[in-house]
Amino acid sequence: MQYIKTTFITLIFILALSASFSGQAQADHAKQDKEVTTIHLDQYGGYFEAKETLAGLKAGTYDFVVTNKTNKLVGFQIQNYKTQEQLDMFPLEPNQSRTARVEITSDGFRFRCPINPTPWYDLDGVK
Repeated sequence: MQYIKTTFITLIFILALSASFSGQAQADHAKQDKEVTTIHLDQYGGYFEAKETLAGLKAGTYDFVVTNKTNKLVGFQIQNYKTQEQLDMFPLEPNQSRTARVEITSDGFRFRCPINPTPWYDLDGVK
């Protein structure tokens, strides 16, 4: 009987300890996510629609979640506005979403679809 009590207490201790570590890992993950700003872009035939405002952005890390809202292959290309350095580029199948995590500087950025020609969307007012 003593063996069962000891085993039970040990099991509870292990579960409590693992819950503590799990809670800390979740807190660290949430903290990390706060440092990344997410911008949702829906791509239609020849243009993008942003769900969040693109005015007043600050330098930092951004997740651009791009969704293809067409019935054909499209793409996403994002560059540094000033240097035109490629930050990310990828194709998107119909109804597919994909995320580009990029570092935006005060140089600003620009994006477009290189497959289904769209004009560059230039944002040079990043602070």
